[in-house]
Amino acid sequence: MNESTSSPVFPFSALVGQEPLQQALLLAAADPSIGGVLVSGPRGTAKSTAARALAELLPEGKLVTLPLGASEEQLIGTLDIQSALRDGGVKFSPGLLAKAHLGVLYVDEVNLLPNPLVDQLLDVAASGVNIVERDGISHRHEARFVLIGTMNPEEGELRPQLLDRFGLAVEMSNCFDASVRQRIVKARLAFDADPAAFRARHASEQASLYARIHAARAALASFDFDDAVHARVSELCIAAHVDGLRADLVMLRAARALAALEGAPAVTVTHVERVADAVLQHRRREVQAQAPSQTQAAHDPTPREASAGESDWGYLPPEPTGTARIKQVRPLAAKKA
Repeated sequence: MNESTSSPVFPFSALVGQEPLQQALLLAAADPSIGGVLVSGPRGTAKSTAARALAELLPEGKLVTLPLGASEEQLIGTLDIQSALRDGGVKFSPGLLAKAHLGVLYVDEVNLLPNPLVDQLLDVAASGVNIVERDGISHRHEARFVLIGTMNPEEGELRPQLLDRFGLAVEMSNCFDASVRQRIVKARLAFDADPAAFRARHASEQASLYARIHAARAALASFDFDDAVHARVSELCIAAHVDGLRADLVMLRAARALAALEGAPAVTVTHVERVADAVLQHRRREVQAQAPSQTQAAHDPTPREASAGESDWGYLPPEPTGTARIKQVRPLAAKKA
């Protein structure tokens, strides 16, 4: 559904204590081909507030929400076959993907959507094109939007294959810093008391962000990646044991978007390192240590010799149990003799 823009929106620049989330959303806004942002965390951590705030900074300024019960036709749109057969033309009824073009497509509780729907959604988010096919008739249209998916891990996880399809990921957590909590609450109370005045105080910051996003989009094509940048990206992805090469590509695009947002003359290793967490957050894999070979085992110390802190930490050598002398009992016949 396309949300109404009549109600005041909390300014993106006024978000407090959400720096990693703000950076990830701005990167995706500068280059939607990054593939969207997955935001996980408990309720009440401003996930939906941030999504609405970002939409205001984009060309169309619109936020389209994908409801949990949405069907495939609602998402991708429908073709009127009867009209095509009768008039020879394709009559296309746009879905949510078309309506989100140049805006934000917000999916709350994305982990509860059917996997095929999520897969289709991520395909279009990465390619920027939606293709609808039915009975040999197809229709394609642009669908360039910033995808923001949110989820609460306590309500279920996404399959690893789907996690990898999200370009960036940010893990939110409850704030236990009293000063930060107070700043968040004070900002929200001030906005609720007088939205117009609150927004006016942040107008210049909002205008600056709007200009930065649009300038970054225009500058993306002018950037290239030198060998040092490629080497650092490969090093970080190998260290994280990621599957495939999607992480490398996303990290390069994200680093380029960051450089463009900051008006830098070139993409540097520092840009790569600043976006690495968001790229690898949901792609890191734990790799179990391999079992030692027979040759290695022959030279390794025995558990009794191993020092504390190695794999046999807590090993206790065998100890003899207590013994007691057993008195021999002579047979009764022997006593009588």
